[in-house]
Amino acid sequence: MIVLDTHIWVWWVHEDERLTQAQREAITANEADTVGVSAISCWEIAKLVESDRLELPSPLEEWFEQALNYPGVQLLALTPEIAIESTRLPGEFHRDPADQIIVATARVYGSSLVTSDDKILNYSHVTTIR
Repeated sequence: MIVLDTHIWVWWVHEDERLTQAQREAITANEADTVGVSAISCWEIAKLVESDRLELPSPLEEWFEQALNYPGVQLLALTPEIAIESTRLPGEFHRDPADQIIVATARVYGSSLVTSDDKILNYSHVTTIR
């Protein structure tokens, strides 16, 4: 199982060229198992659309229905364990609550996090695929 950062999920659905070869391979390799997406990513995408920072080719409801039905995709709930872990991340981590929850999700599941976010890539307490 892997966990996708929000932007990676969007890039994957849109076949964006910014996805690296390693990221594509990790996603493809996990399609038969689990490609985890944190529930907070749905909120992040909705907020980006609301603020006109992201334009989707279809209404949010349709986009989510399609994106959540991609091979292997499993929506990962924000559990109490993940919520607590997000407030107790070891070392120094930035204050973005969505990133904290996504990192905590990967840590709780013992999974690699697929991301291109430098702040997460530089955080040594989560395994990443860049």
